[in-house]
Amino acid sequence: MNIETRTIRPGEELDTVKLAEYFRRHLISDDETVSVRQFPSGSSNLTYLLNFGGNEYVLRRPPFGNTVKTAHDMSREYQVLSKLSKVYNPAPKPLLFCDDESIIGSEFYLMERRTGLIIRGPLPESVPPAVAGNICESFIRNLADLHTLDHNAAGLGDLGKPHGYNRRQVEGWSKRYLNAKTDEMPELEKTIVWLNGNIPTESGAALIHNDYKFDNVMLDPSDLTKITAVLDWEMVTVGDPLMDLGTTLGYWMSREAGEEMLNMPFNPRVLMENISRSELAEMYANASGRDVSNILFYYVFGTFKIAVIAQQIYARFVKGFTQDSRFANFDKFVAALGGIACRAINKNSI
Repeated sequence: MNIETRTIRPGEELDTVKLAEYFRRHLISDDETVSVRQFPSGSSNLTYLLNFGGNEYVLRRPPFGNTVKTAHDMSREYQVLSKLSKVYNPAPKPLLFCDDESIIGSEFYLMERRTGLIIRGPLPESVPPAVAGNICESFIRNLADLHTLDHNAAGLGDLGKPHGYNRRQVEGWSKRYLNAKTDEMPELEKTIVWLNGNIPTESGAALIHNDYKFDNVMLDPSDLTKITAVLDWEMVTVGDPLMDLGTTLGYWMSREAGEEMLNMPFNPRVLMENISRSELAEMYANASGRDVSNILFYYVFGTFKIAVIAQQIYARFVKGFTQDSRFANFDKFVAALGGIACRAINKNSI
């Protein structure tokens, strides 16, 4: 995990007494206490750094106020990582799963702690364009490598149903948006109509991360082209690999998106200012050998999906399920993404 941690946000505390008691039974240690800090940047499942028995662990749990267990399935995430970490080195190894909700109020699991740099916003020092290009090529090549894994041989073939995947995704995320709707978003709703009318046949079937972005990738500080971990596997499935690439492109802002979107805290602005979405798509085509000529649909879908995720988070804030002040203006983020998607459709280009 990134070295940056902080004290726990109000309302997201863990019961350290019960945790310590549970860990003494399962982690072979006589330590009486467990110290907890929180990784500050996650906006869905919550992630904490724990120290117990002189060792560091990472704990993952669903967000407080979660009412849809299947959307934050800790058991599924644990089982996926148990198999994936054996065949894909960037996936952290999970260590312990707990389904006793009396410990912290939900299921959770522990995994090993990885260390490295997560690029968010500007870097302390500028990155030359050539280096930025190398970092992005490594980032995209790693995604292509994930898509070449034999998911059946890894025991992950039952994660998804590739046939009809694209239609189910468009229809499913459209419903999720309507269920979480709080305000009128005309451009986003125009995007829903366009997506439902332009669903392509799947380009293939692969293990896909579904939230692959620099905010979920850890780099070696001594060589930023080396990836030390890929995080946040809660949405992993088997589906069309270009849907995965589309989500990655959806996070990638260009100057016409405006300063506010370029400055979103999880965006690697220093890289986005040097590398375009089209260049990322070309890097993927070169690394994977896949045809990306219909990338507009996948990009628009990825942008729409990110908007829906933000809308779901904003709805939780509006309903009082979270007090995290970061989410107070997510409605503006949702509206901006709707505008970005509509402009891409109108100009027929990413």
